[in-house]
Amino acid sequence: MFSHVTVGCTDLSRAAAFYDALLAPLGLVRRPVVPDGGPASACWVSPGQTLPRFYVYIPLDGEPASAGNGSMVAFGAPSADAVHAAHEAALRRGGRDEGAPGPRPRYGQGYYGAYLRDPDGNKIHVVYRGDIPSNLTSPA
Repeated sequence: MFSHVTVGCTDLSRAAAFYDALLAPLGLVRRPVVPDGGPASACWVSPGQTLPRFYVYIPLDGEPASAGNGSMVAFGAPSADAVHAAHEAALRRGGRDEGAPGPRPRYGQGYYGAYLRDPDGNKIHVVYRGDIPSNLTSPA
């Protein structure tokens, strides 16, 4: 469905360290970005995949990055334990808690998630969907 999702940042090194910590428990890995004339960025994908990709960019227009009101990026987790691990790692790297890991039965039986903000204020959700089949697997 998606080619890629992008969020802005003000400090690429800080953002990359944050997302490395958040995304490792979910099995995503950072890949080198091929210079294309665009802004400085970092990119994560599932091992062995080329798409979809998640990017963090310094805004091309040179203006400060800002978080969108009502915007959120949700990352699928292979287990409830991975939700906890990602949430904890993200908080250690400058994230801000917006909802501790736990069941969210109003979204479905087996729905387990956590919410946080990255260091630039982007809202992030990490979710394990035990209520529906998924192609997510535990990281090797």
